[in-house]
Amino acid sequence: MPNILLLAQEGIFAEDLQEQICLYAPEFNVFRTDEGNVLFDLVVVDESFENLKDAIKKYAGLPLFVLGKIEDGGLIDAVAKPLSLSLLLDKIKAAIQLYENSHEGFLSFNEYQLRPNAKEIFNLRNNETVKLTEKEVAVIKYLYKAGNRIVSRQELLQEVWGYSPEVSTHTIETHIYRLRQKVEQEDESAQLIVTTEGGYRLNGLK
Repeated sequence: MPNILLLAQEGIFAEDLQEQICLYAPEFNVFRTDEGNVLFDLVVVDESFENLKDAIKKYAGLPLFVLGKIEDGGLIDAVAKPLSLSLLLDKIKAAIQLYENSHEGFLSFNEYQLRPNAKEIFNLRNNETVKLTEKEVAVIKYLYKAGNRIVSRQELLQEVWGYSPEVSTHTIETHIYRLRQKVEQEDESAQLIVTTEGGYRLNGLK
């Protein structure tokens, strides 16, 4: 599920737009702050030149939209006000699809290349492509964002499964086990996820 960061100084506008996007495009997660270990797929900035400058620098390479009119050479795309929600959503969907199918949208580690939009992982060792489920993609993306930090089972339960009452630690362990079996195929050098007493981390991150 793509993650969108919405940067807006006007709280009421930001809250309303967040609710509208979630209502009419429930396939997106919308965040108003960059907190935690969220890997963003696109950034939307509302009429703030300072926020725009910061976003261009901090989220270099991500699709970036500005709402309203700001004169800036680094601007990727703009959506005029009064805002058309359908136009904004169409632009967001097109930009995310284009980005996730580009090399900039691939997540690379330990001679793997995760391609989120296609729900597949490419093994550079043997040029093999393995199809993944949406949850498997979400797990890898979350561990990638965490870097070399160990992510606990409880954290994965909260952030990837959303504390669903029917999900247990055993469910997470089963998902991780099946993901490793699917991708690693008993090749020790191709270890995908490292399991520790405290949780999990991706192998081979720099």
